[in-house]
Amino acid sequence: MNAGRLAPSPTGAQHLGNARTYLLAYWSARSTGIKETGKKLILRIEDVDSPRVKPWAMAQAIEDLRWIGIDWDEGPFIQTERLDLYQKALDRLIQANQVFPCTCTRKDIEEAGSAPHFDHEPKIYPGTCSCWQTGDPIPETGSFSWRFRAADHMVSFNDLVLGTQSCNPAKDLGDFPITQKNGSPSYQLAVVVDDALMGITEVVRGNDLIASAFRQIELFNALGYSPPTFAHVPLVLGPDGRRLAKRHGDTRLSTYREQGIAPERIVQWAIESTQIDPANFDWQDLNRDDVTLDF
Repeated sequence: MNAGRLAPSPTGAQHLGNARTYLLAYWSARSTGIKETGKKLILRIEDVDSPRVKPWAMAQAIEDLRWIGIDWDEGPFIQTERLDLYQKALDRLIQANQVFPCTCTRKDIEEAGSAPHFDHEPKIYPGTCSCWQTGDPIPETGSFSWRFRAADHMVSFNDLVLGTQSCNPAKDLGDFPITQKNGSPSYQLAVVVDDALMGITEVVRGNDLIASAFRQIELFNALGYSPPTFAHVPLVLGPDGRRLAKRHGDTRLSTYREQGIAPERIVQWAIESTQIDPANFDWQDLNRDDVTLDF
């Protein structure tokens, strides 16, 4: 069976932009039109970014989803309860020499790296530690992260919203970390392992994560899994043209709920701004332009 997922990160409150993306994922999963047969929908809490996780944010995210009428078939699955699965995947990559330990700091990379080829991306890693081979000594625990060796060839995929996307991961993105220096898995590794083991076939998220799609496709292939189909949807922007954030005022779903605003109003705003009919869902109907907040 095909499967989609909702994957809030409990690093803060969910806002209108998050709601719009969740609704698109939900409508796609629940579609029963001619082009769709419906999908199982899974809820996963992506909490591996432990220093930024807020204790209250997971329960609030679940309440927010239910408030705007979203339900799911399985979960919530909590990433920090699945660490053994990520470690097994990492061990496979180490044995296959597809990763290497990197002791570089962010400052090292900022000073030596080359300019990024994608928006919202750091400088490209210069390959300082990549000469390491499986069997070589491993640096002291806590002093390094594991980096994946990006492939030096073209990678392409067909995005349901943006069409064909291509890049050379080695040249355009560089080797990337799949753990933190404290040994915890990174977002990239955890997401790929979870999507593969949960049978996720469609990933709906913001178009600022296109670069992550290439990294994740690399990891899917390295671990012997089939990548899902991606739908990178337009963002909700503030009046200044930047991604919706605290600087644009309080757009938290919890605030609207406390103010007595009906969730149907938010759903209707999402329908109008996406130009999607949830009852006859079709990705071809989606407004492909980023939307300036006018709620």
